[in-house]
Amino acid sequence: MDDTGNVSRRLFVTGLLASLGSAPAPVSAAPAHAHTHVLRARPTTITLGKRKAATWAYEDKVPGPLIQATAGTTVRARLVNGLPADTTIHWHGIRIDPRMDGAPGYTQAPTRQGGTFDYVFTVPDPGTYFYHSHVGMQNDRGLYGALIVADPREPLGYDEEFTVVLDDWLDGLAGTPDDALRRLNASTTHDDSIRSTALGGVAGELRHPLYLVNGRPPETPMTFRSRPGKRVRFRVINAAADTAFRVALGGHRMTVTHTDGFPCRPVTVDTFIIGMGERYDFVVTLDAGAFPLVAAAEGKAARAFALVRTARRAVAPPSDAKVTQLDGRMLTYQDLDARPADHLPRPAKTTTVTLGMRPSGNEWTLNGRMTGDPMRLRVDRGETVRIVLDNQSPMWHPMHLHGHTFQLRFANRRGPRKDTVNIKPRERLNIDVLADNPGEWMFHCHNLYHQEQGMMGTLGYGPATRRAATMRH
Repeated sequence: MDDTGNVSRRLFVTGLLASLGSAPAPVSAAPAHAHTHVLRARPTTITLGKRKAATWAYEDKVPGPLIQATAGTTVRARLVNGLPADTTIHWHGIRIDPRMDGAPGYTQAPTRQGGTFDYVFTVPDPGTYFYHSHVGMQNDRGLYGALIVADPREPLGYDEEFTVVLDDWLDGLAGTPDDALRRLNASTTHDDSIRSTALGGVAGELRHPLYLVNGRPPETPMTFRSRPGKRVRFRVINAAADTAFRVALGGHRMTVTHTDGFPCRPVTVDTFIIGMGERYDFVVTLDAGAFPLVAAAEGKAARAFALVRTARRAVAPPSDAKVTQLDGRMLTYQDLDARPADHLPRPAKTTTVTLGMRPSGNEWTLNGRMTGDPMRLRVDRGETVRIVLDNQSPMWHPMHLHGHTFQLRFANRRGPRKDTVNIKPRERLNIDVLADNPGEWMFHCHNLYHQEQGMMGTLGYGPATRRAATMRH
């Protein structure tokens, strides 16, 4: 990614496109010519506008280095752990070999301090993905980056593309994420001075000091530069730990084309909400001028902000500019429909997962169970299972399944293919999962604080094995 956030589409095709819906290729040694991305995780200091913050990051950058690949090819990345703690890398949204998934205690032992680990895996599907640490509260530091997988037969016509990574930030400005977790654990009620609210319930646990676009706060915004009349693809990634964002581009409507990497029937809207771990792609034909790209932190009276500039002398809008599109037509999951080739088979069985909380207000559960004794959904290879997600709690929960994608199902039709879905309080959503990638896979809330407070279970193949039980404990 260059200074404008532009991602080149001229990626050299080094392998065949893996067909959508196929199982991931097994892990194998990368060819001798394959490029190895080195990701050194270490303490560093970054500049956030007028402030400096001590944090942990890959290659001293926030976000970390952009990784680009082509569907069907091999990604090779070496983690070098320079942190004062164990760590892993999770490749969020990739249908991956379980040994490469970076889920400590489930599919991989963490990389020790001073150690290295080589991640080598095939990327089967084109789309917008990202990578991040999956150990404790590390993902609420700077340990994340974008992974863009190009389609060598890209059917979507556009002139250029920009990658937009959203984040909430407190590390080095208001203590550490671990400090924030301890404060939450010490609270006994949903105190409004701590937690944030939004329409439809409580959207997040914390009000962060800053909200970022590509590592930059509103006072020193990221600028995406293009020209009038260009048709541009925006790839939006929510890497935040605790914040859902309402996204809009001032003066423009957007046509949403992909969600969580998978294409969908294009739908034109003014704005959309993106939960933690979700990704949306949209295309827009840019007018002449300078326009605000706004990601309002839902329920938190704050925003992340960037500029889209197509005229050098145009006056830049202020970071608090009114963007009427934020109140316009909002995307819903019901608006989205996967293309027929990506529809999953009808389910053979149905199971319900209840998203709940214990009376203390800081212990989050799946079917009444927590991480130490997790809920396990058993599946058998080749079957399709419908999971009814029933949110009986007062907060939003973006639920993420490792190693698979699923399809939302509504009363009379199919919905989009995704790997993360945001479920509002008292809401029920149906997702269909095709069990085509054997392993023991994390299934958890992607609000990092909820995950660490217990909302993590597993999807596992066949009877639980002794090894799987040992890995979890």
